[in-house]
Amino acid sequence: MQVVLAESYGMCFGVRDAVALALGSPHRAQLTVLGELVHNADVLQRLQKAGIRTAASLDAPVSTPHVMITAHGASDAAISRLRSQGLQVHEATCPLVAHAHRSLHRLVARGYFPVVIGRADHVEVRGLVGDLEDYRVLQCAEDIPLLAGQPRIGVVSQTTQPLDFVLEMVDRVRQAFPEAEVRFCDTVCQPTKERQAAARRLASDCEAVVVVGGRSSNNTRQLVRACEAEGARAYQVECAADLRPEWLEGVRTVGLTAGTSTPDEVIAEVHRALLALAAQPMALAA
Repeated sequence: MQVVLAESYGMCFGVRDAVALALGSPHRAQLTVLGELVHNADVLQRLQKAGIRTAASLDAPVSTPHVMITAHGASDAAISRLRSQGLQVHEATCPLVAHAHRSLHRLVARGYFPVVIGRADHVEVRGLVGDLEDYRVLQCAEDIPLLAGQPRIGVVSQTTQPLDFVLEMVDRVRQAFPEAEVRFCDTVCQPTKERQAAARRLASDCEAVVVVGGRSSNNTRQLVRACEAEGARAYQVECAADLRPEWLEGVRTVGLTAGTSTPDEVIAEVHRALLALAAQPMALAA
C-alpha cells in the first residue's frame, strides 16, 4: 500500500500564532482562554499542561485576571463587556477572521443587509454577527428565502467554508432575488482554499483518505466532505490511535491530509502509523 501526503495540509499561521501567543504569555498562570483556543484536543492538552485554564465560552465565569479571545474571534460588544468586568483581554484572533469582521462591517456601513454563509452555532459566526441588530446566517439553500424583501444584500462567509459551496450559495441568492443588489466579499481564508483544493486532488488519486483533525473542527469536516465528493472513502481521526486497519483492507493507495488546527507532530504520528499498516499483508491484500 502506498501512502501519499496532500500537497497542502495541517496547521495554518493563524493557529500557530494563537498557540504561540498563549504559551508565550507571561501571564500563563493567571490566564483563561474563553472557549477552545483552536479545535484540537492535543493543543488543548498542551495549554492545560502549561497552566493555562479554559472556560466553556465567552460568557463563562472566570477566576483569573487575564482572559484570551480564541483564534475564532469575538464581537466588539463581547470584548467590551469583558473589559468592563475589569479583565485584561488578550486577543488571539486570526488576522483572516479579523478581515472577515472588517468586510462585514464595511458592507453594513454602506447600507447592505448583512448575511453570513456558515454554521450559525459556530463560535466564529457568533462573533461575526455579535455586533449586529439584524442579520441572516445561511447554512443551506433552504435558508435563502429568509432574505426576501431586502433590496441590498451584503454577503461574507465563515472563513473555513468551502469556496465552491459559498459561490454556489451567492449565485442562488442572486437567482432568488434578481431585483436585489447583492454584494459578495470573499472571506474564505487562503489556507482553507489551499487545503481544500489539495484534498480534492489527493482524493482523486486515492481509494481512501485519512483526515487528521479535531472532532469539532469545521475545516477538518469540510476536508472529509471534499474527499468524499471526489469518490474516495474518507476517515477522520484525531490521532494515530483512532486508525482502524480494516478501513484499509484491499486499499492500494491511501492519502493523508489534515485540518488547519492539527499540530505537525500529530500528523507525523498518523503518517508513521499508516506506513506501519502499509507493511502489513492485510493492508496489501487485493
